[in-house]
Parts: sequence; C-alpha cells; structure tokens
Amino acid sequence: MSGKPLVKRTAVARGFIKLRRETIERIKSGNIEKGDPLQLARITGINSAKFTSILLPLCHPLRLDYVEVNSKINGQGIEVEVLVEATERTGVEMEALTAVSIALLNIWDAVKMYEKTADGQYPDTVITDIRVVRKVKNDAVG
Repeated sequence: MSGKPLVKRTAVARGFIKLRRETIERIKSGNIEKGDPLQLARITGINSAKFTSILLPLCHPLRLDYVEVNSKINGQGIEVEVLVEATERTGVEMEALTAVSIALLNIWDAVKMYEKTADGQYPDTVITDIRVVRKVKNDAVG
C-alpha cells in the first residue's frame, strides 16, 4: 500500500433493521427508554468508522476526512446509510460497512426491550441488506 498515491476516496454503505410496528411508533413519538435510537446510530456510526482498523485487524488505519450517518424510518424499520470520505492510499468501504453495522446493532440494543417476546426471543427483529452502494476513487492528489 505504501507505493500507492494519495487519492480522494468515497464509499457509501447501507443497511436495514426490521422492527415491530409498535417499536417504530415508539421511536417516532420519542418514547424509547434508552434515548433516541437515531441519534445513537449517528454517534456510534461515526465512532465505529474511526475504529475500523481495531475491529478489523487486516484493515489499515486511515485518517478519515468525513463521516456522515443518516437514518430513515419507514413502516417496516430503519434504514441506515453511511458516507465516508478520506484522502488515502486504500478504499474506505470497510469503514462505511463497519459504521452501518455498528449503528444498526446499537439501534437493536436501544429497542430490544420492545422487540422481545414474553419468552425473550426476537422473531420480528432482523438486520439485513448491509452492502456498499457506491465506491469512488478520484485522481491522485498533489
């Protein structure tokens, strides 16, 4: 990697968590005991992008220029999308995927008390469709 030029890199990743309708209504009304899951997703998504090389030991530590986490509630759950930008020698798709994954896990953690059945199971809660939706490598810098 050391012989590669510095290049502006961008990656966008997306994922989804399916939730019970009652849980979605609680989120919309701000009635979640642990706080706002969308804010939690934003904060943990940004932090986890920065810590990707610790969580994934084969990834190089990168200096990220920008991380943006957006969440959208729909009738079936929450979609999380993460944009990561860096001027680096390698791509930032793993940082975007890590951020989406950790953001979704934190949403699950924030709402799990509302998703559980009486016997402690999660039959309706599913994290799915985690993927890179866009990756861009621009011309060398400098």
